[in-house]
Amino acid sequence: MKTYTIYHNPRCSKSRQTLELLEERGIEPRVVRYLEEPLTEHQLSTLCKQLKGSASEMIRKKEPEYKLAGLTGDSDESAIVKAIAEFPKLLERPIVVCGSRARIGRPPEAVLELLD
Repeated sequence: MKTYTIYHNPRCSKSRQTLELLEERGIEPRVVRYLEEPLTEHQLSTLCKQLKGSASEMIRKKEPEYKLAGLTGDSDESAIVKAIAEFPKLLERPIVVCGSRARIGRPPEAVLELLD
């Protein structure tokens, strides 16, 4: 049986829609409210590898904390990961993980790739 984890912000409509999409398919994911349980730099680096992308893909650039963290379009991966660890609100949401794979739920249907 596959185990799913969703990094979830209940105030975010896309996050709620993604959780609902999983539940409609009979999946009861482990729900991590990352604003209450911030991820470490190591966890974020692992998550980035699971997404098979760059850290810049999992950061919310329009949040005030982006500038507060001193980030720019030229910031390197380690600076981005460090900023997300310091300011969890910067983590793009939601992110669903299954095994060694992860997808960002924007749009929510993007996570359906993990069900294959």
